[in-house]
Amino acid sequence: MKHPSAYTGQQVIILGLARSGSAAAKLFHKLGAQVTVNDRKERTECPEADELAALGICVICGYHPEDLIHQDVALIVKNPGIPYSVPPLQCAEALGIEIVTEVEVAYHLTKTPIIGITGSNGKTTTTTLVYEILSHAGLSPAVAGNIGRAMCEVVLEEEETAPYGWLVTELSSFQLKGTESFRPKIACLLNLYETHLDYHGTMEDYRDSKLKLFRNQTPDDVAVVNADNPVCSQLAEQVQADVMRFSIEQELVHGVFVQQDGMITYRDKTGKSHPILPVRELGIPGSYNVENALAATAIAILAGASLDIISHTLRTFGGVEHRLEYVAEIGRVRYVNNSKATNATAAKKALEAVSEPVVLIAGGLDRGSDMMELAPVLRERVKALVVFGESRRKLQYVGELAGLKQIHVIDTVDAASAISEAVERAAALAVPGDVVMLNPACASWDMFPSFEERGRMFKESVHNLR
Repeated sequence: MKHPSAYTGQQVIILGLARSGSAAAKLFHKLGAQVTVNDRKERTECPEADELAALGICVICGYHPEDLIHQDVALIVKNPGIPYSVPPLQCAEALGIEIVTEVEVAYHLTKTPIIGITGSNGKTTTTTLVYEILSHAGLSPAVAGNIGRAMCEVVLEEEETAPYGWLVTELSSFQLKGTESFRPKIACLLNLYETHLDYHGTMEDYRDSKLKLFRNQTPDDVAVVNADNPVCSQLAEQVQADVMRFSIEQELVHGVFVQQDGMITYRDKTGKSHPILPVRELGIPGSYNVENALAATAIAILAGASLDIISHTLRTFGGVEHRLEYVAEIGRVRYVNNSKATNATAAKKALEAVSEPVVLIAGGLDRGSDMMELAPVLRERVKALVVFGESRRKLQYVGELAGLKQIHVIDTVDAASAISEAVERAAALAVPGDVVMLNPACASWDMFPSFEERGRMFKESVHNLR
């Protein structure tokens, strides 16, 4: 797309409200574009609508007008979650109208250097950890993207204050698919596994969307990649940017890795090794969080944080909500909220992070994955399974193949009732020393508006057991 200032006097459609759509609408309105915001939800479900209308922005809620898209529209900024198959976007593609996400818009306007973090799993933990390290280092970071707030909101803040030191962004494949010129100073790919095929259609489209994070980088930029993941390793041979690797499995010539004695170590380009801290001292549990810590360490080093600050933050950082979050201990049964596990790989790694027998609560949106990678870990770590949501029968089948004798299927379709019933059933199946874990392996959108709301309801249901 052109610089946003080039759309002055031209028609710009914002498709989908929420925080990203609202912030993009305000930006284009300030720049003098003729902005129309459209959301299929009813106006009562769009809290941003009244504020935008008060600014003089045209807001249409409840449906997509047939005449919304026409040849005089210069640009469409879409909510990342809206599939490209919806009629307004199909019409726009037929007319050759550019379609972007607000990440692309913000990139053109921000004065702050960008750190972009993506991957199938671990994005939020790594992004939050980088933000915490840079904050402790006095490097004035802001955090945005697929976490907290929209990037365009940061741009609006910059108009009132000085630029931040770094803009640390969590970026989904949905957001990156709608970018063209986006170029982060530091880009990180944590891993890549099969997921979101209901949106992307093919693994190739999903992968290519992720890799847009690196497409416009130059040798003046840095790509941080996982040396243990085949897709990431292949990427490292293709990018134009300088490359820093991280690894749990191998000692690196240059990068961040775990030595055989368990010490997280940074080896600089001169070959000198710098110990950071032992893995056992990390504040967050699980092998996949070691991977996240390695990535965050590499990014923080590149951003200018000292090794002492990095070590201190890794030791004291306790994780983020909905990621192996301790909820309560009732009758010597520990309850853990891992609602952020929206695919089978994330759920598998969470189960591997605990040593106690697990009563697993799982299920959600059925994206077409077979879930068979869960079978070995179900057999080894799970004593009982409670399933709900669209994918409940598929998970029941995998549980049966894994040899589980205690499987309870919840057919309730009301979200609050289903999660409450799941918690009550899991509590009845658990004995002292067990862990009851919400670890869905699926997205939330079949029953819940977000994984955060799913996790919140789980925690509320657990506290109601007392």
